[in-house]
Amino acid sequence: MTKKNDISAIIPVFNCERYLAEAIDSVLSQSYAAGEVIVIDDGSTDNSAAAAKRFGPAVKYFYQENAGLGAARNRGVSAASGEYLAFLDSDDLWEKEKLLLQISAFEKDPELDCVFGRVRQFHCPTLNEAEKRRWAYSAEFLDGYIAGTMMIKKGSFLKYGAFSDALILGEFLDWYFRAKDGGLQERMIPEVVMNRRLHGKNMVIRERDSRSDYLKVIKAALDRRRSAVKP
Repeated sequence: MTKKNDISAIIPVFNCERYLAEAIDSVLSQSYAAGEVIVIDDGSTDNSAAAAKRFGPAVKYFYQENAGLGAARNRGVSAASGEYLAFLDSDDLWEKEKLLLQISAFEKDPELDCVFGRVRQFHCPTLNEAEKRRWAYSAEFLDGYIAGTMMIKKGSFLKYGAFSDALILGEFLDWYFRAKDGGLQERMIPEVVMNRRLHGKNMVIRERDSRSDYLKVIKAALDRRRSAVKP
């Protein structure tokens, strides 16, 4: 099996001291350990730095001026030494077997570029009943085509290009469409690998004015595909 030090776990954070420690704990408590845990602080003005640094040498902490989620993830990739990359947002949690399940999938099929898993959503306990109704969700587990469920070979990630740093929202979807168009070899395993916390300040809610970025991503993908089929 792949050596445990071949996985780099990357956690970008921006003003998320409240949940960051839980996210880091969910990585450090994996049944199959990551070789390194990298926290990229994207210009936080709260105590996110202290929340990360209290883990000592178990976490590699880097600070940058605020540049957005895509840029923070890219900085993590640049700092990563592992053969495999795994991403986690600072307000979400990995299931304990996440890395083991995904590295096992790679062992079974070495031709894969990346492995995704399923997502369980949950309400943050601090939400009141009105907020819970406002941010209702399906109890069903979802196929997680998102950064937090993905494990990818670093070489494959670099082959398909970095995350866009020009988008506030949709940077992962943009990357995924580009990778799919480039021939990404992927697998969705049936197990839940990530728990997505709904707390009213998730980026999609916080940056609602930037939702047009999703339309830009979809248009760019359609334009690429139209260009590819032109005679």
